Amino acid sequence: MTIKQLLDRKGREVFTIAPEESVFEAIRRMAEKGIGALVVTEGGEPVGILTERDYARKVILKGRSSKETPVREIMSSPVIFIRPEQTIEEAMAIMTEKKIRHLPVLAEGRLGGLISIGDVVKAIIEDQKFTIDQLTNYIHGDRS
Repeated sequence: MTIKQLLDRKGREVFTIAPEESVFEAIRRMAEKGIGALVVTEGGEPVGILTERDYARKVILKGRSSKETPVREIMSSPVIFIRPEQTIEEAMAIMTEKKIRHLPVLAEGRLGGLISIGDVVKAIIEDQKFTIDQLTNYIHGDRS
């Protein structure tokens, strides 16, 4: 399965934030949307990603103020991304190697979606279930 196929099922909505906005605003937005990451954009271009993990490690544990700290100071950058034509297996490999849980999808330099490790695992499980069902049907099928 390709990333494009995954996004066709999941949807392409991506929530973003500007680098000059406060970390407090970013966390508020994540809580409001029920998400764990925001893509940081400047002039429509992705320049970083901000996750709950960034907040916990770079604000809370360092005693910083979320209302006074701009997103730019704690975002992860440069952006690690994947392209729509790549596979979910490639996404899993990137996420595992880089130890990340969210991966923006860039198509021709434009933000085209965001996938999470949960999206990838779910797609892999569905793909494996389909294969198992096909093999089971083949084994138990017509034996004439």
